[in-house]
Amino acid sequence: MTGKEQAHVFLEKSSIRAADLDHREKINYNIGKYNAVVPQGKQQFDKILLARERAKNIKWRSLESLDQQLERFELAFTRRGGKIIWAEDGPGALREILAICKAKQCRAVVKSKSMVTEEIHLNAFLKENGIESLETDLGEYIQQLDNEPPYHIVTPAMHKSKEDIARLFHEKLNTAPGLSPAELTGIARQNMRAKYPEASVGITGANFIIADTGSIALTENEGNGRLCASYPKTHIVITGIEKVIPSLTDLALFWPLLATFGTGQRVTSYNSVISGPRQPGEYDGPDEMYVILLDNGRSNILANTRIRESLYCIRCGACLNACPVYKNIGGHSYGTTYSGPIGAVITPHLRDLGEWKHLSYASSLCGNCTEVCAVRINLHEILLENRHEAVQQGTTGWMEKMAWKGWNQASLHRKWMNMGNAKIKNWFMNRVFRGWNRQRADLHFPEKSFNQRWLEKHKP
Repeated sequence: MTGKEQAHVFLEKSSIRAADLDHREKINYNIGKYNAVVPQGKQQFDKILLARERAKNIKWRSLESLDQQLERFELAFTRRGGKIIWAEDGPGALREILAICKAKQCRAVVKSKSMVTEEIHLNAFLKENGIESLETDLGEYIQQLDNEPPYHIVTPAMHKSKEDIARLFHEKLNTAPGLSPAELTGIARQNMRAKYPEASVGITGANFIIADTGSIALTENEGNGRLCASYPKTHIVITGIEKVIPSLTDLALFWPLLATFGTGQRVTSYNSVISGPRQPGEYDGPDEMYVILLDNGRSNILANTRIRESLYCIRCGACLNACPVYKNIGGHSYGTTYSGPIGAVITPHLRDLGEWKHLSYASSLCGNCTEVCAVRINLHEILLENRHEAVQQGTTGWMEKMAWKGWNQASLHRKWMNMGNAKIKNWFMNRVFRGWNRQRADLHFPEKSFNQRWLEKHKP
């Protein structure tokens, strides 16, 4: 699909979703619950701005020495019997996962919530190769039943009401109609727990990679990630290379920040630090543990000093909840793994700027995403940088270039701006530049410009 086609699909999906009042009501309700609890979670920080700034500085140090941090992690992890796999792209990671599964004669895997696995479309790939992959996070399980990707980075099924989920379970699992959330959760738990003994491989992501101890850190609220990491004999971790932090002690800052900005909690229910396969004398854990360090375009972002800080993201989802565009068009309209402001920032560089530049224009540039970011990424400024780079690389069309050149010249010449009456200006802007009012109301110029009124009032 070309960039023009991608943009056309995005506009179509966005228009449908923005006009869907039922969808808007569900999203505003769920985000409203988030907005009610996040301020309470922030009260655990004596100086919240200082905590965010320190977290940003830690991520800055990590990314500026990323090669050294990853080598430290590899050395410490392999000393404890773990195995590291470096994957340049998604297909490379998928080949390695399939090779491990075939070596273990695996027919079923259990999987915890992971955006990176969504990024490389792992579930579809395993299904094509005859391997059942079960999502064990409740929200992801709901989305898998409905054959949909996650709607939100943190809350995959945010767009569904409890009635929607009850209908889905009735259709897919033949449950009684109209069950309560507690009953639906009980059925999901029963179905999932039956799968853990059948799975020879467990797959998780990693919220953080800890360089000095050679560990991965998982944070969750359901305990399913812990089961995926410890019950099967083989544990595979798939994570982006940007998730590294220098020290185990840094978790004391990052875990509360992620919990508070992600769900409004002081700390999430289950926090695990995993440093390799089961050691001698230990009673549980996998026999083998692999960590796949995935690039998949992240080096492109790292090489660009103007947008590098987007790799600081800890995937708390706060920018999505704050974004007026996301709240109107929803996560699926973006057509990519990462939606909302952070998705609009990184997707054009993880994939192709020419094909995905339209996402960086899907913003009001209100700056609310930057205001709420847990690690103070200047998201709205990077969105502008993406637009600038798109123009510099020549990805804009001829008509767009001419339109902006004309606008630029008119803005630089006051006589041009004052030329003609309002009727002529209205016709010119609304009929010649039809791209503007395709998604917006017509422009209506006043009879006199501010400059003209000022001169009349203050005659020399």
